[in-house]
Amino acid sequence: MEDRVRFALEKLLNIAHDNTGQGRRVAKLLLAWWNAEALGGFDIADLFAVDREVSEDMATIFTYLARVENAVYPTEYRGEIESIIKRWRSEPA
Repeated sequence: MEDRVRFALEKLLNIAHDNTGQGRRVAKLLLAWWNAEALGGFDIADLFAVDREVSEDMATIFTYLARVENAVYPTEYRGEIESIIKRWRSEPA
C-alpha cells in the first residue's frame, strides 16, 4: 500500500472512532470494505455529507481499490477495525 493511501486510511480510521455523523459515515465505508455482507454496505451519497478533505481521503481508498488486481483488506489494522465494529455495529446500522 502506497504511503498516500496508508495516510488516507489512517486518517479515516481516526475519524471512524468519533461519535459523529461523519464518523458513522466513514465507519460505514471502512466496514463495507472489510465485509459488506456482514457489516453493511456504503451509500455513495454519504460522500456529500462529509467534509471535502474526508471525501477526498475516501476517494483515495476507492482509487486504490480500483487499481489492485485482487481484493485486499487492511489486515494490519485489524484491531482498529474490530474496535470500529464494536462501536458502530453494536447498535443498529
